[in-house]
Amino acid sequence: MRRTMAMSRKELQMYFYSPIAYAAFAFFFVIAGYFFSANFLYPPYVVDVRPVFGNITFVFLFIVPLLTMRLISDELRQGTDELLLTSPISITEIVVGKYASTLGVLALLVAGSLLYPLILSAYGPLDQPVLWLSYLAMFLVGAAMMSVGLFASSLSSHQMVSGIASFAILLVFWTIEWLGDTVGGKVKEFLGLFSIVGRASDLQKGVLDFADVLFYVTFVLVFLLLSIQVLERKRWR
Repeated sequence: MRRTMAMSRKELQMYFYSPIAYAAFAFFFVIAGYFFSANFLYPPYVVDVRPVFGNITFVFLFIVPLLTMRLISDELRQGTDELLLTSPISITEIVVGKYASTLGVLALLVAGSLLYPLILSAYGPLDQPVLWLSYLAMFLVGAAMMSVGLFASSLSSHQMVSGIASFAILLVFWTIEWLGDTVGGKVKEFLGLFSIVGRASDLQKGVLDFADVLFYVTFVLVFLLLSIQVLERKRWR
């Protein structure tokens, strides 16, 4: 646990030394702020936090690849992966530590976006269960996306390739429910189960369904395990 936390702190420090991370943060707040102002600061005023969720998760689709593409690919590019993979720290601790750092960055983004409900509250009372469960959904969706980005980063030593792979995988899970709509029937229901956005719909309505929470936890674990398997294969090459 101590080594995992040390890895997480190291990666968090790297975020604050990286110009790409600052650019991603700036992009996030500029675009999210634009969407918010376009939706809420002009009449008719609608005091509803749910559109904030849709706007921010859409921006996640673009900034998560930027924030995660260097996590492992940078180690592969610099050749420090051999030192890392032969060190006393296990691959599981490496992956979990790096992923924990992305959750720290995600928490900063989500916390910063609380500014928007604060502004909305000046126009009228907010539905508190909808507010906090929507933000829980936002964090869970972001956490799922971060696990995909980490996995994509383990596939290539080129950051750009990792970023594109991350975006492509996320786009599949983002649009999979729309694909189901074109097919219809039981295929639609089946594909809808894997939509990282669709599974958050009940939480957005203020309904806490632990099956949805379990989906996101399982989703994250699957992609962390895939990342571990990729690195294990690299260790034994």
